[in-house]
Amino acid sequence: MSLRLYNTLTRKKAEFIPHKIDDVRMYVCGPTVYDHAHIGNARPVIVFDMLYRLLRHLYGEDHVTYARNITDVDDKIIVRARKDFPYLPLNEAIAQVTEVTKLQFHTDIAALGCLAPSEEPHATQHIPEMIKMIEQLVASQHAYSADGHVLFSVNSFSEYGRLSGRSTDEMIAGARVEIAPYKEDAMDFVLWKPSAVDEPGWDSPWGRGRPGWHIECSAMSAALFGETFDVHGGGVDLVFPHHENEVAQSCCAHGTDHMAQVWMHNGFLQVEGRKMSKSVGNFVTIHDLLETDRFGGRPWPGEALRLAMLMTHYRQPIDWTVKHLQEALLTLDRWYSLVGETDAGDAPVDEAFRTFLCDDLNTPAAISRLHMMNRMIKGPISDDLQLDLKKQFKSSAKLIGLFGGDARSWFGLERPLNDLIVGGSSVEDLVDARDAARAAKNFVEADRIRVELADSGIVLKDGPDGTTWEIAR
Repeated sequence: MSLRLYNTLTRKKAEFIPHKIDDVRMYVCGPTVYDHAHIGNARPVIVFDMLYRLLRHLYGEDHVTYARNITDVDDKIIVRARKDFPYLPLNEAIAQVTEVTKLQFHTDIAALGCLAPSEEPHATQHIPEMIKMIEQLVASQHAYSADGHVLFSVNSFSEYGRLSGRSTDEMIAGARVEIAPYKEDAMDFVLWKPSAVDEPGWDSPWGRGRPGWHIECSAMSAALFGETFDVHGGGVDLVFPHHENEVAQSCCAHGTDHMAQVWMHNGFLQVEGRKMSKSVGNFVTIHDLLETDRFGGRPWPGEALRLAMLMTHYRQPIDWTVKHLQEALLTLDRWYSLVGETDAGDAPVDEAFRTFLCDDLNTPAAISRLHMMNRMIKGPISDDLQLDLKKQFKSSAKLIGLFGGDARSWFGLERPLNDLIVGGSSVEDLVDARDAARAAKNFVEADRIRVELADSGIVLKDGPDGTTWEIAR
């Protein structure tokens, strides 16, 4: 099946053709590990986990490599280390901050149903590669050293600005450039900078220092994938200057006309209609949502956060609201009630569902297809067809990272969902009895059954396609 992806570089959607069909390579910018990841950070993690799953489905698990880096050297990390561990030597304090934050990040995104990447390069493990790349740029006159710094000469790369599509004035404004006396041009950006005596640093031809942020991903992706690869992803906020600078560094260092053939970026996220900000009071971390009642008065299951994120197309802005999460939670209640303990086995993914995903990850349309399949399963069909549809439904939903557990764990039950007994009868039998009472216009009996179920924590939902039930939350 043909996969079509929107390419930020070309500004159009086209068929995805990897360099090698048996070696598909994707690199995504990961976290700077100095604090809890916020819900905006979760969006690219979920989006590109979704793409990783789809690529594995289409090309085979052994033929797709997904790299997501860890930035573990950064000024924010140094500031946090000095603040939280003033009694430790700085290097030890930095190690404390980065290790604890990385562990929290891994824990949080695992709860969101995200697979571990194939590779997770750390910036501090690739300093020699960064120095080598900077040396190549200096030797080819695409970079210069000044006052202990090494800077990339933007004017030396005629294609600069092609990825973001910005004019020079827009780029200067967007980059918030530092007007430093050692710069030859305001747009030039730092590849290497000096470190103070008490700061982390590495020996280099330009003195003891540390890398600038932008050079990290260029060096790490080249170390893992070579000069060019298939997909580079991240949030839309990284298009400029970070990814624009990556393109310039990589193309000039390697003498290539591209770094990645497809550039993908997810849209912005705001919270309850406003830009997320600590000053506004709507700054929400993944940890807050999973473990506390800070947002909506309750902790939320990671799977509900994932579904809520996928309900909006990845390139569109998303408004993160309690109402949105409640909708996702109730949807999962219905779906877990529907499939019960059904084992998907090797059931195929629904063809229409997969077609939507292969159209630039159209998860809203794919989720609508799941709703349609839900109605089909509840319809007047044979038991065999119903079981086949349930298996196909579950297999499809698992492709986007849902149904990470079974219905019992979802509802916190100790026995199978389909074995729930209320007043000596199964829930399914009581629902059928109520439907029969309603059909016979015996509304007193129908109401009695509804109340009996409600008293046991079972909520009924009457709709045009029949009655569904779920566990009250």
